[in-house]
Amino acid sequence: MSRSVSKTITRRKIGRSPKELKNLKLGQVTTDYPSTYSPALLESFPNRHPKSEAWTSLLCPEFTSLCPKTGQPDFAHITINYVADKKMVESKSLKLYLFSFRNHGDFHEDCIQTICNDLVKLMSPKYLEVIGEFTPRGGISIFPFASYACDDPEFQNLKAHRFYNYAPQQ
Repeated sequence: MSRSVSKTITRRKIGRSPKELKNLKLGQVTTDYPSTYSPALLESFPNRHPKSEAWTSLLCPEFTSLCPKTGQPDFAHITINYVADKKMVESKSLKLYLFSFRNHGDFHEDCIQTICNDLVKLMSPKYLEVIGEFTPRGGISIFPFASYACDDPEFQNLKAHRFYNYAPQQ
């Protein structure tokens, strides 16, 4: 690499400044994992590009919750897709939040709707969807879908399109 290119790279702002990160609580040496459902764990950070439309997908292949009737564990692959507005979800806080469902007894559909509602409350995104692909129990797989769109007609149309065309495992 030439010296002029190297100097240009070092002059550019890379990453986030300590000032931008000072309010994030996570990143400590040890991590305390929650034993109960904890939406307060969710943290957001400012979206540097709120006028842009960028699709963010977050995948959690190891989600667990408890059946509210039997107390047996349920396992799922959770997909979260969103188009941010002014805020974005911090990934480690999301991981801990999703982990907080481990001892939470609720039906699959309720878990997915709760995750959707909590993320909307946290970020007020332009668009958000949460999809759960729960492994079979008793021979039945359940794939709940929950979504949200801001008032902008473009995102209302996206929500309607995604909802009406939702078909698991295609």
